[in-house]
Amino acid sequence: MRSLPTLLVLAALAPPLAWLPPAAAQGSAPQSLAQAERNAVNLRQGMSLEEVQKLLGKPRRTALKTNGLAASDAPQGMLQWSYSWAGASSSQGSLQVVFAAKAREEWFVTSWEWATY
Repeated sequence: MRSLPTLLVLAALAPPLAWLPPAAAQGSAPQSLAQAERNAVNLRQGMSLEEVQKLLGKPRRTALKTNGLAASDAPQGMLQWSYSWAGASSSQGSLQVVFAAKAREEWFVTSWEWATY
């Protein structure tokens, strides 16, 4: 019986809480090309996967190149993340971020390049 007042309070609060907008997902991709360009200024060599994802969000595409060896045989290789955004007045931009492996599953940024079309 003690939990009945608690349940009533929670039930009374539920409708107002349903109207709150969902929080923006951390690490989500920037909403515009301009915002992506501003964020990309903070890219640095040596950044980790997590740091890049926090800055730019999840990549749209990924690619792994392993210098001809099986991915399970050698940590050497290159991981590429591709981002793309649509800008104002039909301009679009894409950003390629390239990572190298220090050790297995320890990737760090080596380079990045913008392509605007």
